[in-house]
Amino acid sequence: MTTSLTTGTILDKIVAHKRREVAERQSLVPAKLLERSLYFHNQPLSLRKYLLRDDLNGIIAEFKRKSPSKGWINQHAPVERTTLGYMQAGASGLSVLTDAEFFGGKNEDLTIARRFNYCPILRKDFVIDEYQILEAKSIGADVVLLIAAILTAEEVLRFGQLARSLGMEVLLEVHNAEELARTLHPDAVSLVGVNNRNLHDFSLSLDTSLTLVDQIPADFVKVTESGLNSAASIGMLRDAGYRGFLIGEAFMRNGRPEKACSVLVQELHATEPITLI
Repeated sequence: MTTSLTTGTILDKIVAHKRREVAERQSLVPAKLLERSLYFHNQPLSLRKYLLRDDLNGIIAEFKRKSPSKGWINQHAPVERTTLGYMQAGASGLSVLTDAEFFGGKNEDLTIARRFNYCPILRKDFVIDEYQILEAKSIGADVVLLIAAILTAEEVLRFGQLARSLGMEVLLEVHNAEELARTLHPDAVSLVGVNNRNLHDFSLSLDTSLTLVDQIPADFVKVTESGLNSAASIGMLRDAGYRGFLIGEAFMRNGRPEKACSVLVQELHATEPITLI
């Protein structure tokens, strides 16, 4: 079953392509084969628990080669070195883009990150079918992303419950109050991510996170996404109630993304924050 929601944004193009991609994957690798994966019966790690740890900083460091708004960001960074470096720098978890057409990622990127890191890993993709939940588990993901803008409330519940039955957690991504109210379900979602990017014009505003933070019940771990590039912005959003800070582009546009992560982590403990340029 596929979603019928449309957004009037780039998401519509991505979802249309994803439908064709998922159908092709299902024909090549049936779900029964996914269940034979080395990782399928592993116990996933809890991103929620890692973000709530007082000895960690809440950074979810992302491996992302390109995006629809920026094009290629970093075409050559190696997955192993970058993700290992992120965790050595002090990140709380990893996010790995696996969409090929629009973000230049692949499933193997996440599998490599899984092989070399003991930490929660979010599979960042555009889930429109249960098959992708099984696929996420089979490649080593601990957390799956569900994007409220492209899913019905019933789909969020159904996909979320399937993920939970496999031991995984769900990060529900929202852009506004309507999406939050329509799709938030305690039986499906563990973490709520607020995306600060306006998908109509690709502009960024941290006010989106500040506006929605009090509308997210305290039972859910709050994550802010996009537009985070300084210790000051993280500090402000932490004070507002966020415990997770998903950062990709600010790291990946550096020739050594892991070093950019290290600089920001160090700045979180400094008195004079520096903005990454």
